[in-house]
Amino acid sequence: MMFRAQRTANTSTLEASEAFGWGWAAHANHDNPTRKSWLLRCFFAGFCSSVAAIIIGFFGFIGFVYSLDRFEQSPQTRADGIVVLTGGAQRIDDAIDLLAKGYANRLLISGVNERTNREQISRLNPGQRHLFNCCVDLDYRARNTIGNAIEIRRWTERNRFASLIVVTSNYHMPRALVELEHALPKIQKIPYSVAATIDPHNWWHSFGTTRVLFSEYVKFVAVWVRTRFERDPEYSAAAKIMSGGAPMMIADPTTR
Repeated sequence: MMFRAQRTANTSTLEASEAFGWGWAAHANHDNPTRKSWLLRCFFAGFCSSVAAIIIGFFGFIGFVYSLDRFEQSPQTRADGIVVLTGGAQRIDDAIDLLAKGYANRLLISGVNERTNREQISRLNPGQRHLFNCCVDLDYRARNTIGNAIEIRRWTERNRFASLIVVTSNYHMPRALVELEHALPKIQKIPYSVAATIDPHNWWHSFGTTRVLFSEYVKFVAVWVRTRFERDPEYSAAAKIMSGGAPMMIADPTTR
């Protein structure tokens, strides 16, 4: 009788607790193993995805680095024009040297600082100063690589050129060619990589070199993806976002 009375009391207590919302604790233990298992699966899937992304990114970076030119090579053919994207004096020197050797009849220096005039640039190349009077155009509008591509397109169309020699640093060349191919798909582009500043095959010897190459690799991938989805770079909202809101070009400066 006492056992029956105790069991009845316990049953009454359980029913009362469920009636007042206290019975959740009795069911919570049945859900924990399933929830833990779900969390473990999510964690494992996320971990595997992260590892796969790191491996793919690493081998992509290695492929990018070892595809870069280590030495400067003269173009195999002439072109209608030469374009150089600013970013170092060596780029301009090499472009003017190509012009002087007759690889093209006209040169565009794209992305010149608005405080730099024609005379200042010509002083850097005293042996070829006569070329600045007849055959060199300066673009002051471009502020980044996509701006370079837009201004190069305008210059190319204005001169009705069908082929260009593209001069820029070796690490910058892949991204520059993607932008130019997007802006000028029907124009032949002959790359001339300036390799005086960075040897990409020795990237692990210098943290500064590694940082420059990795940054350029990330930008290259972002530009490659962006150009797969947009039509005209001149109206690219994605390019403005990637540039941190900075303008791709400035207003037309005074002719110098």
